[in-house]
Amino acid sequence: MLPPQSLKAHKGRGAVSNLQGRYEAQARAGFDDGWSVGGLDAAEGEAAPGWKTQVSDEQARTILTRNASPDLPFNVSLNPYRGCEHGCIYCFARPTHSYLGLSPGLDFESRIYAKVNAPELLRRELAKPSYVPEPIALGVNTDAYQPCERERQLTRRVLEVLHECDHPVALITKSSLIERDIDILAPMAARRLAAVAVTVTTLDPAIARTLEPRAAAPARRLRTIRTLTEAGIPVGVSIAPIIPFVTEPEIEQLLEAVRDAGAIHAHYVVLRLPWEVSPLFQQWLEAHFPERAQRVMNRVREMRGGKDYDSAFGTRMRGEGVWADLIRQRFEKAVHRLGLHGKGGRFKQLDCTQFRRPLVVPPLGNSAKGGNAGQLDLF
Repeated sequence: MLPPQSLKAHKGRGAVSNLQGRYEAQARAGFDDGWSVGGLDAAEGEAAPGWKTQVSDEQARTILTRNASPDLPFNVSLNPYRGCEHGCIYCFARPTHSYLGLSPGLDFESRIYAKVNAPELLRRELAKPSYVPEPIALGVNTDAYQPCERERQLTRRVLEVLHECDHPVALITKSSLIERDIDILAPMAARRLAAVAVTVTTLDPAIARTLEPRAAAPARRLRTIRTLTEAGIPVGVSIAPIIPFVTEPEIEQLLEAVRDAGAIHAHYVVLRLPWEVSPLFQQWLEAHFPERAQRVMNRVREMRGGKDYDSAFGTRMRGEGVWADLIRQRFEKAVHRLGLHGKGGRFKQLDCTQFRRPLVVPPLGNSAKGGNAGQLDLF
């Protein structure tokens, strides 16, 4: 971890540093020997020109990811992008950039990979005689509506394929860009083929600007919930993550706000700090909340058996112990009081019986073999 004196927030970025990934063979540390212009930060490259976002094309080998986790309500997911410009400091997907030889820190939110052949791969997958339809979770690992989607439109093209095949889909996002695709999602939702979840972490715009710097502002997310609801699209809300002493005091206020915006269901996840997310989050705390950093981490560890994180199924999403139980009670009581219970199971409510295989299937040409074809799509 960087020494406290070198911790410096970067405007528009969540991570404080470009922390090395866990697979790097050599460790590097910045040291100000007095020769660099601008001191330590400049020597480390931390003052590079604004960490401008780079979006690179990638030819994926596969596009659907399957999981067997009992903590997740879905078995199949699709992610059109690697990395996420939203820059949420708590993002559990950050460590995946280590597989690419990149940093889970600033690299994760500034070096994005667009799977340009995602719609074609999906079409081929759905056309297989062996394919059995079940709801696809779109944009789970990284947000499918992050800023580069405005230009790339990979998510929209994926939705067009699913719409054509009457295939059920569930989306989760922090972006108002999803409103662009109401023309596809509304008719699908009317036939129980689409559902949406919007993540709302805080109502405080000052906290949101540092916690998730390039995601939609809290008020804008509430407006998105209202817009989608008015279009007939069922919207659930993910209150995630709940961060002790940072966003945790807002639980009841958050639930009331999303209910008023039209959400029909809510669930929560307590802060998760797997792998490199832990030191990155602690750097963020020292940079933005130094007076409460130790208090926050003490509470996190109390809910994780004394560790920064415990990945055990059954407890990794909610934690355990007295404080985890207190959060659960507060959340459940508020949900019942506000009528946000009993309307969940958005994946179970989606209808798979209407599925039909695509009539047009692109040939397996260079688009699926070129580029990074030698690199397995793990995400």
